Amino acid sequence: MNTLRTLFLFVLFFFSTNSHAQPNLIFDTDFGADADDLGALAMLNHFKNRKECNLLAVMVWSTEKYAVPAIDAVNTFYGNPNIPIGVRKDETHFQEWNYSKPIADAFEHDETYDTAVEATLLYRKILSESKDKSIVIVTVGPLKNIQNLINSPADSLSPLSGKELIDLKVKEFVIMGGQFPEGEKEWNFDGNMIGVTKFVISNINVPITFSGYELGVAIKTGEIFNTLDPHTPLYIGFMHFSRHAPWVKENFKGKILNNSTYDQTAVLYAVRNGVGTIWDKVGGLCVPDDKGGNKWINSDNYKHSYLKLKIPIQDIEKMLESFMLNKF
Repeated sequence: MNTLRTLFLFVLFFFSTNSHAQPNLIFDTDFGADADDLGALAMLNHFKNRKECNLLAVMVWSTEKYAVPAIDAVNTFYGNPNIPIGVRKDETHFQEWNYSKPIADAFEHDETYDTAVEATLLYRKILSESKDKSIVIVTVGPLKNIQNLINSPADSLSPLSGKELIDLKVKEFVIMGGQFPEGEKEWNFDGNMIGVTKFVISNINVPITFSGYELGVAIKTGEIFNTLDPHTPLYIGFMHFSRHAPWVKENFKGKILNNSTYDQTAVLYAVRNGVGTIWDKVGGLCVPDDKGGNKWINSDNYKHSYLKLKIPIQDIEKMLESFMLNKF
């Protein structure tokens, strides 16, 4: 009965969303720490290959030195070696428990941290060349790249400031972050960068849809990757994460562990929407504080909303696994 229900929901979801035009997406990630970024990037490559979205670029918040080559390696593995990558330029570091280096070591890639374009520059180039209200920006990490974009002045690419480019060119932000309706210190709203989230959200005038911590933390995926060919990014990345990530390694017993599934929910909404089928949208106003927390004001007059799951957890888990494995 549960299998039939899941199949029915999947078919309904496919036919109710697959007729929409392909969204033009920019994916902004803190790739390399939590494995959900890897799962989300795999999903985006599959959606791109199936012509369900145009993945215009991947922006990297992390300055971990292997994040860029690992992203390029994943994109290349899935047949998309030419997706532009932008990175926040700052002093680099190496994090041994991150899964980026094992992926970069295992798969072909061309890009490095040094060769990747600075993220603000790439944002400005893409936005300036795009039609009005045509871009969806999906952020699944801290928002420093967006703050830098907002603060960017007019240049040779555009006479508009970054804030003006966002107002003109961006249709919607999909932000994985915060806790709803309210919560304290969540990583993507904190990022050890006081005030960044508060600044960004107060300076974005286009609609924002939040996929909150409380949504992704309950959705568990990953164990199914134990059946994959070991020479695949999902296997290598999730295995390294399960073995070495500080918050999960104590449970490691030689196999990939299930992990909370935050970023994949944001990607699924950005590409396929699913409102009314998979989740509801609660309208109102997100009010972040300076410490990574947020409160929520209920209202029909604001452009903010957050996703609230309306189907059983096991159904969304199976659905997201199918998208990560390209079995849909």
